[in-house]
Amino acid sequence: MAVTGSVVRLHPSMAPSASAPSRRSGGTKQLCFRASAIGAGSDGEEEGGKMTIRKEKDGWKIDFSGEKPPTPLLDTINYPVHMKNLSTQDLEQLAAELRADIVHTVSKIGGHLSASLGVVELTVALHHVFNTPEDKIIWDVGHQAYPHKILTGRRSRMHTIRKTSGLAGFPKRDESIYDAFGAGHSSTSISAGLGMAVARDLLGKNNNVISVIGDGAMTAGQAYEAMNNAGFLDANLIVVLNDNKQVSLPTATLDGPATPVGALSTALTKLQASPKFRMLREAAKSITKQIGPEAHGVAAKVDEYAKGMLASGAVLFEELGLYYIGPVDGHNLEDLVTIFQEVKAMPAPGPVLIHIVTEKGKGYPPAEAAPDKMHGVVKFDPKTGKQSKTKTPTLSYTQYFVESLIKEAEVDSKIVAIHAAMGGGTGLNYFQKGFPDRCFDVGIAEQHAVTFAAGLATEGLKPFCAIYSSFLQRGYDQVVHDVDLQKLPVRFAMDRAGLVGADGPTHCGAFDIAYMACLPNMVVMAPSDEAELMHMVATAAAIDDRPSCFRFPRGNGIGAPLPPNNKGTPLEIGKGRVLMEGNRVAILGYGSIVQQCVEAAGMLKSHNISVTVADARFCKPLDADLITRLASEHEILITAEEGSIGGFGSHVSHFLSLKGILDGPLKLRAIVLPDRYIEHGSPQDQVEEAGISSRHVCATVLSLLGRPKEALNFK
Repeated sequence: MAVTGSVVRLHPSMAPSASAPSRRSGGTKQLCFRASAIGAGSDGEEEGGKMTIRKEKDGWKIDFSGEKPPTPLLDTINYPVHMKNLSTQDLEQLAAELRADIVHTVSKIGGHLSASLGVVELTVALHHVFNTPEDKIIWDVGHQAYPHKILTGRRSRMHTIRKTSGLAGFPKRDESIYDAFGAGHSSTSISAGLGMAVARDLLGKNNNVISVIGDGAMTAGQAYEAMNNAGFLDANLIVVLNDNKQVSLPTATLDGPATPVGALSTALTKLQASPKFRMLREAAKSITKQIGPEAHGVAAKVDEYAKGMLASGAVLFEELGLYYIGPVDGHNLEDLVTIFQEVKAMPAPGPVLIHIVTEKGKGYPPAEAAPDKMHGVVKFDPKTGKQSKTKTPTLSYTQYFVESLIKEAEVDSKIVAIHAAMGGGTGLNYFQKGFPDRCFDVGIAEQHAVTFAAGLATEGLKPFCAIYSSFLQRGYDQVVHDVDLQKLPVRFAMDRAGLVGADGPTHCGAFDIAYMACLPNMVVMAPSDEAELMHMVATAAAIDDRPSCFRFPRGNGIGAPLPPNNKGTPLEIGKGRVLMEGNRVAILGYGSIVQQCVEAAGMLKSHNISVTVADARFCKPLDADLITRLASEHEILITAEEGSIGGFGSHVSHFLSLKGILDGPLKLRAIVLPDRYIEHGSPQDQVEEAGISSRHVCATVLSLLGRPKEALNFK
């Protein structure tokens, strides 16, 4: 039997106008634009026959089976100031409409879904209580910021998110004044927030600073370094720990975090948040410190007992110097608003940690049921959650990498794999299935991952450390000091090398060629296709006297013939290959850009220009014989790479200068990523903007041949 409820409909006489509603300063009246609730039949349908968003006994329910439901209250909210006078019931309705809006928007464009659904109530409560942008909200990582963007003036542009010239998928300072700190990588919010809080105090301001960090991000050392420093400085900082049961924490059991239950939990949480309780607690501590350590210890025990077993993880945060509140139901708006208001009202709270428990994908059944909670999605059917994944004739480079690694591990029991909370992204979840005792997820802790791998290598194992190119930047000192300096044979598999499309500059792997090839002991490789990648996995497995690395791009393979049984053959170290012979012009490509070089050679052939194309394979050691031959037999030598200045082209130029070859008539040019960050967009748009397409390679050749006008013929 269906529960009788009400369906939200905007009353015709209350339709929002273009201008923002006027408010009395400090008034308590409700917004003048209100959604009216009309009765619904037992079948839960409107008179028009379509159910939308409804209030039931156990909360708001959303029907995702039809078109986008009406969102009358959300339609009146352009900025957080429009939320200030809403009642708790209004805020709950706003959260339901916001959740529906996110699902239907992301279903059409793809993006990060479940993380945003999990923080809808949290976002609504934060913007209702705090006065942004004067008060600063810092979102860790930032993929959960969709509701934040919608409530801060960007709803009309959400259909452009992650697209060329559209909204960024993460918070971005130059996109909105409400984005206090840019993000994309994990575990930075508390450090940034503490810096803002200290700056506020030095400048004599009195705004609030709130850092929102997930339990996954709490696995990184930087978060604890920041909390430790915050406790020492005793700065007024609010840390919201969003615990969505995705990663084990000291506050969790083996079965997941301790969820707050019933009225007792709510009462104790509100008690801990109240200023009177805080002042009493601090006064008791101050008095007992004067009396002596024994009495101080008794008071601490009493305080601990007041919290009871409700918050067994509080001890950790208290020891770091943060006042702990929680766990709190992160989907209970009344509790969230009350706690934020109480904490905001504290005269000098010092650092406070509010532990909230949420559910990733909350309110959208397909996301709640999915193993990955529909974290990152392409277009999907809102009714079923089924994603419209295009079938491709080839697999992703990531899949080719892990297939090859599995084949190596089958014949070599010393091979082990390490990743930093990215089993799905790196493909190592497949390796984990076949070799559960030889695959290690260290959490979001790249520094630890690298040194952990170094320790494994000292004992004769063969560690493959699979980390995105941009994420490995976080563990660079360990790469230098713990691996390369000691010449330990750790193998680095750097996924997402080069441009990465919609994720933009935060995830762009532009710098790994430069930062790895400058290390004295490192072997640095890059495959031109998926078959070469498999050979380089085998090569890395065979290198056992020094560290090595190989980079590969986001996206799918080109359809190259694969080695038998997907098992590669070790390559000769420091030797490239010639793919096609020509005269006058030589193009030496490094990595996946070799395909653009081959395509450019075909385009130039129609202009009666015969080009030699070579695949370098190695940036370190360079193939000295191949480079010398290309330079001596051609008038023009062009190097090409999808990496920053200071990479492969710089190494080739340095080699040629030392050999004295640059003293002669050779014309040398390097095609690299420009010395700026490339914004998010489609892969093809990024390649064009960066100037590394086959068309740009052709234009470079024609310009050096004195025929620049002919380059205009290439579209």
